[in-house]
Amino acid sequence: MFGIGTGEMIVFGIIAVILFGGRLPSVARSLGKSIVEFKKGMQDLENEVKTSVYSEPTARVTYNDQNEPAGPRFEPPKS
Repeated sequence: MFGIGTGEMIVFGIIAVILFGGRLPSVARSLGKSIVEFKKGMQDLENEVKTSVYSEPTARVTYNDQNEPAGPRFEPPKS
């Protein structure tokens, strides 16, 4: 797991107990809830991207060559 051995995990656990003490269960619980919410958000984002990529467009753009151009017309100077 991330190249961390048993010894490093034990040291990390001891440091966590020293820093957080009795609040460690509540800190772990809030961290777990945060991870779950993050995963839900990522899943929602992934679903939205998939539906937008694989869905058909609702309207198609068509061009009609018979219409007049929207820009001003060029008139040569009068001599």
